[in-house]
Amino acid sequence: MKPIALMALSLIPTLAFASAPLPDIVKRFSEQQNITIVKEIDAPGGMKSWVGQYQDMGVTLFLTPDGKHVVSGYLYDDKGKNLSEDYFKSEIYIPMGREMWQKLNSAHALKEGADTAERKVVVFADPFCPYCKTFWSAAQPWVAAGKVQLNTLLVAFLNPQSGRNATAILNADDPVAAWREYELSGGKKLPPFTGTTPRETFNLLQQHQKLMDDLGASATPAIYYMNDKNELQQVVGMPDEKQLIDMFGPRP
Repeated sequence: MKPIALMALSLIPTLAFASAPLPDIVKRFSEQQNITIVKEIDAPGGMKSWVGQYQDMGVTLFLTPDGKHVVSGYLYDDKGKNLSEDYFKSEIYIPMGREMWQKLNSAHALKEGADTAERKVVVFADPFCPYCKTFWSAAQPWVAAGKVQLNTLLVAFLNPQSGRNATAILNADDPVAAWREYELSGGKKLPPFTGTTPRETFNLLQQHQKLMDDLGASATPAIYYMNDKNELQQVVGMPDEKQLIDMFGPRP
């Protein structure tokens, strides 16, 4: 699947209100519509304008010259380009993506590669996902060369045995080594499983699933990384060669 722009991050708290005082009519309208004003913007044409957040979407508001009316909608230039999307990206989606990246990095991942690697990639993977194995294998040259740290967040939803296998891996003496052996064996080598999922492991798998759901991903592998502009990128499914280079860098 192609990379998709990360435009809805409902997990992240709504951004703070803009610090500058709002005209009363803009304040009333935004409160009535549950819109959080993020920032006043310099829109073309001289109208006072603001970018706001409604749930997980961006919205632009415009104050008419008489100061008595508010217009809510998109702003277009004379060539038909949607200028509002640029404001949404710079003022809402990119900052939210950076906050989400911090959340992903603080999750309990199976880390392969050094913390000092120049690139870090986070992937949600199910033990029964064949494309997860393909992606894991494709990443190994970069990991082995010290170029990439691969952070795997296990989830369990593809197969009735997914939870069992994920639990066995996470509770192994060396979970990273257990995951590696599992992937190299095509899912045939699994640490012993006691038959019971500890509450801590169950909660961890639930947390990973919620995080993945909140990111809008419904399939594995769901892959996240920061591009050279420090913007969060998402690829769902097995990346093609160009996508691998984009996220990992040149082949070692």
